[in-house]
Amino acid sequence: MALAIKVSSSLISSSAFPSSELKAPQIGSLRLLDRINVSAASLSLSGKRSSVKPLNVQSIAKESMVVSDVTEKLDVVEVEDFEELAKKLENASPLEIMDKALEKFGNDIAIAFSGAEDVALIEYAHLTGRPYRVFSLDTGRLNPETYRLFDTVEKHYGIRIEYMFPDAVEVQALVRNKGLFSFYEDGHQECCRIRKVRPLKRALKGLRAWITGQRKDQSPGTRSEIPVVQVDPVFEGLDGGVGSLVKWNPVANVEGNDVWNFLRTMDVPVNTLHAAGYVSIGCEPCTRAVLPGQHEREGRWWWEDAKAKECGLHKGNIKENTNGNATANVNGKSTVADIFNSENVVSLSRQGIENLMKLENRKEAWIVVLYAPWCPFCQAMEASFDELADKLGGNGVKVAKFRADGDQKEFAKKELQLGSFPTILVFPKNSSRPIKYPSEKRDVDSLTSFLNLVR
Repeated sequence: MALAIKVSSSLISSSAFPSSELKAPQIGSLRLLDRINVSAASLSLSGKRSSVKPLNVQSIAKESMVVSDVTEKLDVVEVEDFEELAKKLENASPLEIMDKALEKFGNDIAIAFSGAEDVALIEYAHLTGRPYRVFSLDTGRLNPETYRLFDTVEKHYGIRIEYMFPDAVEVQALVRNKGLFSFYEDGHQECCRIRKVRPLKRALKGLRAWITGQRKDQSPGTRSEIPVVQVDPVFEGLDGGVGSLVKWNPVANVEGNDVWNFLRTMDVPVNTLHAAGYVSIGCEPCTRAVLPGQHEREGRWWWEDAKAKECGLHKGNIKENTNGNATANVNGKSTVADIFNSENVVSLSRQGIENLMKLENRKEAWIVVLYAPWCPFCQAMEASFDELADKLGGNGVKVAKFRADGDQKEFAKKELQLGSFPTILVFPKNSSRPIKYPSEKRDVDSLTSFLNLVR
């Protein structure tokens, strides 16, 4: 039986152990040098004597002193208050936050690079002048443009990206059982879990901290409260257990336009898909360009409800309420403010929209948005819909909203053609059957044009 005592190598003096050069570990690797194994021959356990006689009593005494000394030092390890640190860095620049992260964690931290505008993180790390590591999840389904960007970034910065791959057996089983595009039928979560989440877990188990490109403006419903640094609420780090991993978000307070101004100013290589209208970039089958009036995350998993549009890498941002609706996680509390609050937007109850459906000869046409206030894509079109209501006020068209989540969701699916949020319906003057707006262009001009064609 061996007694294993876990210590940091920095606590062990050169006089106690022979000096050797410590090599940088790979992501996901085990650190065997962080453990000291003291044999049972050198210690008396539970009051029992060892049957093995020590050959060198003096060396054993020294070894016991080392163990005792290490134990004493372990008792005074300081615990960092990252909530307090986040407050101190709230107004700091991304460069300052990046420098602090690399200074604190050295080789135990790495940048998570997706092949999109988060290349800005690598530029910031480069500007600090400190050594840094970068890893990426190669799902096997990325766009060719993303792979070419990986190669360009490696050459531009003189680095080697540490790629993480999904388990081949798991991928093989998924594809053989469900086909290559099962996510279009039963949701993307299973595929993402195999191709992204599990490889990420392996990567993070070799780290004590990681750096992400999350921004508050990326998803108002799930990311609006992310701090610049936090204890990761979901994943575990090198030491294992809750609180063993720290998550840094240096660009949390930066708006997307400012990130792009920085990239252009510094002449940083970017994914060529951005020039084709792609904003949020993931796997090829699950990513597309967005249109005017759409939120950037609408280019991802467009066939699903907005609440499902996290792949699992940052699921700590999302909290499920009792109605099964995703809400923002703000300091452990769920807060959802209503939207579409223009005085010209009529708020319909369940009874109100049922009455509207029964009318066959209306005096005015109606345009109604089926929404959920927590949905980031509903939030993204709020300004244009309110502007539409103000524009059409008194012009023979009523603009209304109906909250279709929670208890009303099944009714809305069955009776109102709800597929995902937001769904927009037009009730013409002389027809009881509503017409579903088929496009994802939700700017004022597009909605007005459709209304003029059908009302």
